[in-house]
Amino acid sequence: MARIAGVDIPKNKRGVISLTYIYGIGRSRAKDILAEAKVEESTKVQDWTDDEIGKIRETIGSFTIEGELRSETQMNIKRLMDIGCYRGIRHRSGLPLRGQRTKNNSRTRKGRRKTVANKKMATK
Repeated sequence: MARIAGVDIPKNKRGVISLTYIYGIGRSRAKDILAEAKVEESTKVQDWTDDEIGKIRETIGSFTIEGELRSETQMNIKRLMDIGCYRGIRHRSGLPLRGQRTKNNSRTRKGRRKTVANKKMATK
């Protein structure tokens, strides 16, 4: 396995796919990185030379990835919560932020269903 940015990327996959194992690098950014480093996209990682790996590491160094990106994202969410804006309040209460309905859906944000029992009718 090649180790780039502290992540072991799989060696038996194509370069474009392998680079997406790094947090903050998707398909389009992986293509850009390989183009800038002048490495063929379809080449598997096991066939990369040490020079190519060095060029890729150098190119990736210009992006915000992995731990730095994760902490930046968390700081942005914390800032929203601290200033008490609408999105921050939704983050705090674990509800969806972007206008989705919550009556039936949004189970991912709300978690498992919490069943509430009905009041029993008094019998005469």
